[in-house]
Amino acid sequence: MISMQDLGDYTLADEDLIDVQSITDAMMTTSQSITELVIRFFLNLLVCWIIIQFFYYRKSRRRDYYFTFMVFSSAMLMLLYMMGNVEVGVGLTLGLFAIFGVIRYRTETVPIREMTYLFVIIALAAMNGLAPVYKMAGVATSSAHYVLSTGTILVMVLANALVVCLIWILEDERLLKHTSAKLVLYDKIELIVPEKRTELIADLESRIGVKVDNVEIGHVDFLRDAAFIKVYYTLGKGENATIDTLTKPKDFIEQ
Repeated sequence: MISMQDLGDYTLADEDLIDVQSITDAMMTTSQSITELVIRFFLNLLVCWIIIQFFYYRKSRRRDYYFTFMVFSSAMLMLLYMMGNVEVGVGLTLGLFAIFGVIRYRTETVPIREMTYLFVIIALAAMNGLAPVYKMAGVATSSAHYVLSTGTILVMVLANALVVCLIWILEDERLLKHTSAKLVLYDKIELIVPEKRTELIADLESRIGVKVDNVEIGHVDFLRDAAFIKVYYTLGKGENATIDTLTKPKDFIEQ
């Protein structure tokens, strides 16, 4: 049989459950929602602008990707933020962007450097759009409300700063040697044999005008006395090569 004390315990448990449910029903005010959106948007915009302006665009000079990265990052953050407030899962949101990416970027070969920056800004937008900016307070007094979480904001700023520092280190020409490769249709196929590798490199250096680090021999056409050679060389300070891998005039589009 259930005693009166056990019945009282059950009643107390029900009251605690009601209190928890009332706490979870706490809502942020309109001003708090606007403040949260402004913090997320401008923090993400500032970090993406620093990365694109001072690291990516300084070398590539691609205005089209500059525009794409900035707009893509802001749109990604806004979509994640808005979807995070409804019952649509984050997985569905990321899936939508994956579909958009496949539809658009399948029509053009995106260089690995541009693709890397694209993934970086997507990751930053997801982090800045989903990290909790407000925390719940007043739980002990049954008057739950949201307050700005300065600790979480500091962690977000630190995480963004670490990403910027990592890109800065990897893009620093004083720490890493920047190399590139040219595709050459070579006519002196008698020099492609291993025994004449030194003569081949010397001939390429005199005709191309760069210090050759290494070469790879590709397809050889004996009917036309030509061979495809990939020439590896070190870029000078501040130099960037974006069209070395192009072999047809129609593939070159000046941005």
